[in-house]
Amino acid sequence: MTTYRESRALSPPLPEPRGTVSASVRTSLAEGTAVSLPPESLAGADPFGDDLQLALYVLYELHYQGFAGVDDRREWDPELLRVRRVLEDRFLGAVREAVPGGGGADDALAGLLVEPVGDDGTSTTHFLDREGTREQLREYAALRSLYHLKEGDPHAWVLPRLHGRAKAGMVAVEYDEYGAGRAEDLHARLFADLMADLELDIRYGHYVDVAPAQALAVVNLMSALGLQRALRGALVGHFAAVEVTSSPGSRRLAHAMRRTGAGAAAERFYAEHVEADAVHEQVVRREVVAGLLADEPRLEPDVAFGVRATVLVEDRLAAHLLDAWRAGRSALRAPLLP
Repeated sequence: MTTYRESRALSPPLPEPRGTVSASVRTSLAEGTAVSLPPESLAGADPFGDDLQLALYVLYELHYQGFAGVDDRREWDPELLRVRRVLEDRFLGAVREAVPGGGGADDALAGLLVEPVGDDGTSTTHFLDREGTREQLREYAALRSLYHLKEGDPHAWVLPRLHGRAKAGMVAVEYDEYGAGRAEDLHARLFADLMADLELDIRYGHYVDVAPAQALAVVNLMSALGLQRALRGALVGHFAAVEVTSSPGSRRLAHAMRRTGAGAAAERFYAEHVEADAVHEQVVRREVVAGLLADEPRLEPDVAFGVRATVLVEDRLAAHLLDAWRAGRSALRAPLLP
């Protein structure tokens, strides 16, 4: 009998820096010293670039698994929190500038509720379903592992900030994400099994160094929204966008895994999400979103922003992946080992 290896049994090492900001954050954590960053470095960092996105990712991870050799108490280091706030404001500010305004939560979700008849050339899951290779599926899974090995956790931050229908609905969906009380059915564990089928390393955070900025931004957005009470409406919008789009995309990915012979566990992860997330979509829309807005109608613009921001960062990642794959290149910063 094979003994399951817990992907989060150990904290990962600190990733390699990608610029002045991420290098300063890494040095501070590695050496236990104060972070030293001139104001111009923070002010000049590209909000969607590798340096800022990696620095944010590292700072957010202090609230999740932490890093090997880093004192857990650094999670609440005032200077690190100050740096994080500046970087976070730059990132979210750029996202707000890039997303279209106007319309409420229903308007923001409306376009996601209709599954396109065919592929418009911008869909990663359509590409993988139709022509993706096993190696491209491996790259996709390696990047998605930055979230899926902690699936449910970024959204769980919002639970203490909700009440009534919204809280009850959110807990119901999260209960499924966490395996409905069964450790072997945790979605994070199912994804680790998928990675094993694809001959990927299942250790938490293992693929951060090969992840492009676009992939880091996807994970950073949910952490940024989840860790701030003021953005609870946007986090609910993010969650709604994820659940609405998950079922059809998961169906295509399950087929891609089956078509390429990826393995039973690889196919199971996405097959599980086809039915489950179709149900979750209804709960999120009718209980979580509607419940929140019934209690706090002033949060509707935030919910709409959360939906549109999610679409923005996912579209940026999709464009990066498809540009690389269609050109016959790896979408990663470095190739995966066989």
